[in-house]
Amino acid sequence: MAIKVTRAETNVSSNFPERERLEREISKLCRYIGRSPWVFHVNSGSCNGCDIEIIAALTPRYDAERFGVKLVGTPRHADILLVTGPVTDQSLERVKLVYEQTPDPKVVIAVGACPTGGSVFFESPFTNAPLDRHIPVDVFVPGCPPRPEAILYGVVLGLQKLIEKIEGKGVGK
Repeated sequence: MAIKVTRAETNVSSNFPERERLEREISKLCRYIGRSPWVFHVNSGSCNGCDIEIIAALTPRYDAERFGVKLVGTPRHADILLVTGPVTDQSLERVKLVYEQTPDPKVVIAVGACPTGGSVFFESPFTNAPLDRHIPVDVFVPGCPPRPEAILYGVVLGLQKLIEKIEGKGVGK
């Protein structure tokens, strides 16, 4: 069952009050996998609005890296996939390939209105939104574009899902 981030949950100040919760989740996850969670970003035909907000979440103002969340260059090292865009016909096979290359257990986070439901590209003959028709999505972060706080909160929810998947497999008990 996928989780959807609501607007009320992401209306936080710039000092990010969810910090303690995020640090707890990351330290728990580190016990299981022996390192911080790694994130890979997949652009499936977006306008780059969501991509800019993902990068903003990594800048010193929000600084996801202080919690150990690292952006990696290959899906083979990732624990979490951040997918943006309406999933165009040209990118559909690439998105599926990236999903298959990511080792299990993995979490998929759909960032923005496009992979969530298509946004302005809804029912376009050249797009394949929503993303969960093609690959399993664990967390939806709506918005056009979503704020960095919402993306970080989606990552927190994704970490919880990742821990549940690891515990469900009997690892680290």
